[in-house]
Amino acid sequence: MATFKVKNKRPRFGNPRSDKHKQKPKYKKKDSRLKFSVNDEAAEITRLSEQYTTSEIDGKSKFSDFPLSKKTLQGLAQANYKIPTAIQRESILPALLGKDILAAAKTGSGKTLAFLIPIFEKLYTRQWTRLDGLGALIITPTRELALQIFEVVAKIGKHHDFTTGLIIGGQNLKFEKNRLHQLNIIICTPGRLLQHMDQNPLFDSTNLKILVLDEADRCLDMGFETAMNSIIENLPVERQTLLFSATQTKSVKDLARLNLKNPIYIAPHDSEEYTTPNRLQQNYVAIELSEKLTMLWSFLKAHPKQKIIVFFATCKQVKYFYEIFRKLRPNILLLPLYGGMNQEKRNKIYAEFCARSNVCMMSTDIASRGLDFPKVNWVVQLDCPEDATQYIHRAGRTARLNNSGESLLVVLPHEESGVVGMLEKTKVPINKINIDEKQLFSPLIKIQSFLAQSPELKEMAKRAFVAYVKSVALMKDKSVFDVSKLDLEGYAKSLGLLVTPRVRFLSKMGGKPKNVNTDVKVTLDEDDEDDDGELFTVKEQTVQKPSGPSDDLPLCAEPKKKVTKVKLLKKSLVVNKKICFDDSGHALEDAIENDVYNIEKARAQLRLADAEDKERYKNLKKARRIAKKEKLKRKAEEEDDDQFDSGEENSVDLDWLPDPDKVYSKDNLVDDKNVVSSPIEKATSRKKSSKKRKIAINVGDITLTEAERLAMNLLQ
Repeated sequence: MATFKVKNKRPRFGNPRSDKHKQKPKYKKKDSRLKFSVNDEAAEITRLSEQYTTSEIDGKSKFSDFPLSKKTLQGLAQANYKIPTAIQRESILPALLGKDILAAAKTGSGKTLAFLIPIFEKLYTRQWTRLDGLGALIITPTRELALQIFEVVAKIGKHHDFTTGLIIGGQNLKFEKNRLHQLNIIICTPGRLLQHMDQNPLFDSTNLKILVLDEADRCLDMGFETAMNSIIENLPVERQTLLFSATQTKSVKDLARLNLKNPIYIAPHDSEEYTTPNRLQQNYVAIELSEKLTMLWSFLKAHPKQKIIVFFATCKQVKYFYEIFRKLRPNILLLPLYGGMNQEKRNKIYAEFCARSNVCMMSTDIASRGLDFPKVNWVVQLDCPEDATQYIHRAGRTARLNNSGESLLVVLPHEESGVVGMLEKTKVPINKINIDEKQLFSPLIKIQSFLAQSPELKEMAKRAFVAYVKSVALMKDKSVFDVSKLDLEGYAKSLGLLVTPRVRFLSKMGGKPKNVNTDVKVTLDEDDEDDDGELFTVKEQTVQKPSGPSDDLPLCAEPKKKVTKVKLLKKSLVVNKKICFDDSGHALEDAIENDVYNIEKARAQLRLADAEDKERYKNLKKARRIAKKEKLKRKAEEEDDDQFDSGEENSVDLDWLPDPDKVYSKDNLVDDKNVVSSPIEKATSRKKSSKKRKIAINVGDITLTEAERLAMNLLQ
């Protein structure tokens, strides 16, 4: 690491050596963390353990009234958590006593602290260290919720010495593997945790003391059933289990899977009149399917300076609506959030939405569970939720912790009665409002022009159309969600499509025979990383059930084999016939010929054509091979020519020099004074030159020793 020295500057005026201008010594700030000796911690742990059994829930108006450690109280105070909520007040003390808890509370009631405080206290009283390994495991259904819990742990647990890790998909798996065995608290999603259990030999959960399922009903449903069953099998049986959710599960099957021992059911809001927050104003509007996009665009234009969340049913709808609205340029920032996005981008969008005050986030149900977005003004459910539980979680993103908010549900006319009745059964107050048609502004012409200019955008519109139709077709309550009543042509036109896309899913459902019930299993994975794949994974199991009771028929028949188009064509194939008629127009039975289409003859012709094609291909291949060889040969010759030419081109041009034969010829020899030599000298030079010529001719026939002697004689 490079180091730099900074010289002290002298004062501009006065004596530089005076004490007045000397720099004051810098003192380090004292660490704000509480430091205790081993004896103090042991005494505090003993005191807390005694208070757990003697304390009562009644009369606890502050966190300081609970038997909590000083480190936990200091972290709560610095994070401005002073007064506990109803769910915190009723669940902290039983959790400290080590009991299993099944807790249900309204959205935004502070369930995160209700299970984080017992985790810190239990590990602190057991003097948990890094060498003890995993002590608490928190499982959440979404990555954003896991990240939010991790941030809360960093706030209130910074005075403790526990190591905490965030294990979610989309991160560096190798980095997590090398550090997993050093973590005391792990916050994770089911898929990533199961991957570490299968692939990481360093993962060890034998010392686990507390298991927490946040949004437990979502973690235990069909989407995570397989993963959760595998995770629970690898966890120790002797542990404390805490389940928290706004809509808690009471299924005996789910509770049996978790091995709960005499769980305490805590629901402080069951006695209240409504299951949603009191300051949440809930409305719904019934409009046609073709008017949804126009209604949303007009709504955003009318609320430019507010914080809005718009929920869609599928990822492809979020992609298309985000792209087309961004091109329309509303007076509000648009952000998309769905499961197929890169994790880094998801984190960035989540942080940006939390920080801004005038923004609209288009999202799937990935943002409907547990996320604490600050100061959300509106929650718009553009696509109707599947059930009341999904509606409660979506609407709960606003009006959190005694804040006010508004929720708007968009339903189709044929869905109105069923959805309203479903919400009234779960004690959800909702009012119907009407939209003034004068305030609706349709951007259909601009959308059609954008789709005509961009084929990619047009393809996105088709995918959004098909994805929405599939989502409605796969809803459980068929009495409310009926695909046959959808105005598909009008919906396609509202998206900017001139031609209604074909939905093969509907043709399969329409071809269902009578007296046959088709059970469709739907697997919805919110964290799917494949953007181009289908949102739903549909597995069809066709079970034939007789209309009346019969003891001879089996309970479940084998599923029918899939009939392809090729098989249908083979079944409907009819051989051509040649029919002759007489003069009166009657067909002659003897003249009917059925062998017009001779299959054997056609096969022979095909074989002959194949042989000709093979021979032609063989000759063509041979000709190409010969041409290739000739080309390589010509190329080699050209390279040789270039090699010889290159020597001449790179040599020095000596054309300007005189011809040495003419200058140094025997007839034209001149001396330095430009005087011609005498005849005697000419004769002498001729004799010497002839002698040298003879010596040069015979040099090739002598040995090396003779050549050396000759050279010495010549030099002498």
